[in-house]
Amino acid sequence: MKETNSIKVEFLSKSANESFARGCIASFAAQLDPTLDELNDIKTAVSEAVTNCIVHAYPDTLGRITLKSRLFADNSLEIVIRDFGLGIEDIDRARTPMFTTGGDERSGMGFTIMESFMDKLRVRSVPGRGTTVTMRRRFSLRLGQK
Repeated sequence: MKETNSIKVEFLSKSANESFARGCIASFAAQLDPTLDELNDIKTAVSEAVTNCIVHAYPDTLGRITLKSRLFADNSLEIVIRDFGLGIEDIDRARTPMFTTGGDERSGMGFTIMESFMDKLRVRSVPGRGTTVTMRRRFSLRLGQK
């Protein structure tokens, strides 16, 4: 599928940057004319992915997080969130609802939430080198869109 636009942003794993990432992806995705519900879905998925980086990849230090996004001619959006932190030992276990390594205050629902709001979710990780989460969502064309 033909790419029509792209962005790449890098920021530190500070909790304040979670809202920055949400706003950034919302502004970029607005080109696809999503509904408010669709926009909230992708903002929530990005929020979960970035929060995972902050809490799990860099539990005791600050590190880099990259957010890349591409728009495609079929009215779809790809979002890639990458950290360079601890990585995930067992991806299948980490994707299990209610599993967390973040303590009692974490719900363990991050990947489940991402998956529920996106059409596709892929997680790749190398322990000690980081994790990459790739999400994709296609939006319906609304009246007047080409």
